[in-house]
Amino acid sequence: MCNEDLKGLADLISANILSTTKEVLTAEEAARYMGMSMSYVYKLTNRGLIPFYKPTGKMVYFKRTELEQWLLANRYATNAELEERAEDHMRQEGGRLGKR
Repeated sequence: MCNEDLKGLADLISANILSTTKEVLTAEEAARYMGMSMSYVYKLTNRGLIPFYKPTGKMVYFKRTELEQWLLANRYATNAELEERAEDHMRQEGGRLGKR
């Protein structure tokens, strides 16, 4: 590995560490943090689907904790969780089945 490659790797590691410890991220840092392209992040902001800030009306910033909440917003239950819910529902219904 040449010096240029090592410098690029070091820059990438530094950027990843910063984006996981900084509270406020730029659009580029947010895109990297979430594993998305910049164009997709801007599309999400344009459509009002992701929380963001524009203090000067030009630059877009993101709060890391809000991005994490947004990323985790639509959790899908596992099959085991769904089966457990179904069993709980059947137990609660008990003898009420067919008495409508």
